[in-house]
Amino acid sequence: MDTFCSTIIPTIGRPSIARAVQSVLDQTMAAEFEVVVANDSGQPLPTGAWQSSPRVRLITTQRHAQCVACNTGAAIARGRYLNFLGDDDWLLPGALAAFWELAQRAPQADWLYGGVRLVDGTGKVLRESNPGIDGNVYAQLMAGMWITTQSSLIGAEAFFAAGGFHPLLKIGEETDLGRSLTRNGDVAHTPAVVACILRGQGWHTSITSYAESPEANRWSRDRALGAAGAFGRLRASAGSAYWRGRILQAYLAAAHWNWRRGRYTAAASRLAYALLSLALAGSALGTRPYWQALRDEQVPFSAGSITKGI
Repeated sequence: MDTFCSTIIPTIGRPSIARAVQSVLDQTMAAEFEVVVANDSGQPLPTGAWQSSPRVRLITTQRHAQCVACNTGAAIARGRYLNFLGDDDWLLPGALAAFWELAQRAPQADWLYGGVRLVDGTGKVLRESNPGIDGNVYAQLMAGMWITTQSSLIGAEAFFAAGGFHPLLKIGEETDLGRSLTRNGDVAHTPAVVACILRGQGWHTSITSYAESPEANRWSRDRALGAAGAFGRLRASAGSAYWRGRILQAYLAAAHWNWRRGRYTAAASRLAYALLSLALAGSALGTRPYWQALRDEQVPFSAGSITKGI
């Protein structure tokens, strides 16, 4: 039978792995699904009932880091779509059924996503997010809009065409993958909240420091801007003055980043595209959202009205 989706869970052996796996096994839908657990802890995992499920496959990646564990799990997965959960995340009831329905409505989309709920260790809901946008969202992902892999199904073919998670990144790998995916493919969303991510009180990350995050994001952004066809894809995704302004902001920031590192040819290329973007902005130049986009360091947590604005 065709496997609809594979959930890949890299783990460092935290006890919460049992909850993560069980949240997938408890899903109900007509289509076939599986779980691939990538043990990256370097030691045997605590014994759990989930290990005896015929839907679960367990592999060992011997402490090669999360990106490698995810890519390895994806390489052996049978599903047409891939879902990536952390070992302290979990799916909500009905998540895969919501994705199954969405896949029937939007078979052309490479990336299906739903809402995500952030909770702390006491179960308190901190925030929910769902940008609620579809189609070409390249400018939005370039600007840092947050669509999590935990609340997503990614087409397996599209995942490998994008190169998977970049193995050199220790942080920001989700954002980098999203930029690679949306340069060539479209997204579709369901309004359903499909996944929980642990944050706040009671949460402990396996990442030792977030100090590398800003630089990793700038590197990823520049890599995306330098890809073939990036400018055209960005312009096609900018449906409002705000997002046209974000294109200019992205190229100017990348030009500055490259110049400071002595990469003068790349800096000149990014500046040339910035000037082209400005020249093609048209009537957006006379609007407040366009210039607000240049001042905003981060996009709003949810797309909101700026997606559909002037």
